[in-house]
Amino acid sequence: MGRLTTRQLTSKRNRKKKLNQKSGLQPGDTLQERYRIVGTLGVGGFSSVYQARDMRFPNVTKLCAIKEMVISAPDPQIRELTIKSFEREASMLAMLDHPAIPDISDYFTEKDRSYLVIDLIRGKDLEAWLDDLTDFLDQETALDWALQLCDVLAHLHNQKPQPIVFRDMKPSNIMLDQYSRIRIIDFGIAKLFETDRKGTMIGTEGYSPPEQYRGQATPAGDVYALGATFHHLLTRQDPRLEPPFTFAERPISAVNPHVTPAFEAVIMRCLAYDPNDRYHDASALKEALLVVSRAKEAVVGGEIGETAVVTPLSNNASRPAETKVAAAEPDKPVGNLVKPIWTFKCEDEIRAKAAVTEDMVLVGAYDNNLYALSRERGEFIWKFPASDGFGSSPYIYDGSALIGSVDKHLYSLNLKNGRVNWRFAANAPIYSSPVVRFDHIFFGSDDGNLYALSSQGRLVWKANAYGQVRSTPFVDDERIYFGTEGGYIYCLELSSGKVKWQSQAKRAVTSSPTVAEDIVLVGSMDSTIYAMDAGSGWTIWRTRTRRPIISSPTVHGDFVLIGSSDGNLYAVDLVTGRQLWTYETNGQVTSSPAVWEDSVYFGSTDGHIYCVSLRKGELRWRFETGGPVISSPVIEEGILYIGSSDNTLYALPA
Repeated sequence: MGRLTTRQLTSKRNRKKKLNQKSGLQPGDTLQERYRIVGTLGVGGFSSVYQARDMRFPNVTKLCAIKEMVISAPDPQIRELTIKSFEREASMLAMLDHPAIPDISDYFTEKDRSYLVIDLIRGKDLEAWLDDLTDFLDQETALDWALQLCDVLAHLHNQKPQPIVFRDMKPSNIMLDQYSRIRIIDFGIAKLFETDRKGTMIGTEGYSPPEQYRGQATPAGDVYALGATFHHLLTRQDPRLEPPFTFAERPISAVNPHVTPAFEAVIMRCLAYDPNDRYHDASALKEALLVVSRAKEAVVGGEIGETAVVTPLSNNASRPAETKVAAAEPDKPVGNLVKPIWTFKCEDEIRAKAAVTEDMVLVGAYDNNLYALSRERGEFIWKFPASDGFGSSPYIYDGSALIGSVDKHLYSLNLKNGRVNWRFAANAPIYSSPVVRFDHIFFGSDDGNLYALSSQGRLVWKANAYGQVRSTPFVDDERIYFGTEGGYIYCLELSSGKVKWQSQAKRAVTSSPTVAEDIVLVGSMDSTIYAMDAGSGWTIWRTRTRRPIISSPTVHGDFVLIGSSDGNLYAVDLVTGRQLWTYETNGQVTSSPAVWEDSVYFGSTDGHIYCVSLRKGELRWRFETGGPVISSPVIEEGILYIGSSDNTLYALPA
């Protein structure tokens, strides 16, 4: 007998659902004198899911989903296991707080059936979505979905005191809701991860990792299942129809040539047979995906291609760089050619923003060094080595440079010689850049806290934001505003760190907020620019872009300027959020723009630094570097300073 196709499997499953539905709840049935059944959403081996109306809201139609567990097993042990499984799912969902996980609102038992009332997710699961697709899933969409799923899996894997392992990641357990957001469903077999404990093999053949067949469930198993899911989505090869654990024999690029080698390599590492050869959890996988998405690939001519490899210098001497300026386009003249005033070569990428003093420029690099250079010629003055890279930007304060490192420390360095004044240890890497206000230092950490230190580096207070803080805080006279990788935007009291309000985006807020005219402005990985009332957090307006936003907004007059991963710099109206103009590049714009006189400056992962007019967004010039430009520009006295992934800091005339 030949193998079933995916569509035949789906048809067979649907026929089984229709047969099972005859013995389940029917439309019009009522539970707890409150929930009136409207229809059936799905039927599985141990449970059914119904759409119901909550009759406690008689004047509006409030719909919900109700999961029913039929406890019909005659064996007392199996019966007890079934009940415990259902109760565990209820307890687990009740304690989780993530936008991709449906909220639970009620739980009850009637006779031999238990019920769970959860949010109704309007949309389509990815298996049904794939059945309707006539072409291959594009890489941009796949990356976006993978990052969203890493967010929610990382939330599970980082639960305290024990990680939660989902154990059944597959297309049919992933919903694409009406807002094109990813949601995960069916927590019936998720479990707390206990080291050195074995359990029953539960999962789905083809997606489950080999060790799960031996009763072992770890976060690395969820990574395998996620890799299997995206191998299926990108190749349209159903792993349930293939010999087990043969992904290495079926490379993605052999079927779908639009997938880049870098993305394929990440997925194939997820599918390693040995768990030790995979990413150990979703957070580690997310970091690898972000490298693919942000830095290591640039969009060229509409296709994603690998960037050139740049060999670092063996010393820190400055040298002139070759000037590369785009030729004039018919409708976008580039004006005069731009030549660097000076360049300085580091030994690894520059991703953060530089800081400028009266006579020095300071910039951190991923070669673990903070460099101090002469402002006039870019000559080396001193460098400070940390034990890991610098993703934070330096802040100049009272004769010192403040900077956070991936090595988990915030450093205060003497500006004259780079020696350490003091250092403060957080519990995780620091990507948030420090800000000083009223002689106090404010910054966030991946340990989930926003810190307030005295000018001598002593802890004054810390506020738990329940998510990595990579956003740089905005501090005014009374309040502090920042975002988290968990998707929240916080407003804290400056004096105590107490929460005044919080607002929630649909995905991570890596972007750093700014405040103008009592409006808080910030971007999110959910592709939205948010404008909120600074005092209350109420949303004033929201403007969508086509892709996630990492760039931070800059306000100049009535213009709000911000980049997007869709390749555009956006100018929107401060009061209304109305789009004024966009300028499109051939890469992602994660760089935060700077304004000088009547021009806007920013970088793109296509390797260029751009200058466009403020009023109309018309190109004035663009300068090509040797790698993606993730760093943001800083402009002082008409000179623009900006780093590139080609390991070089550029000083250009603005």
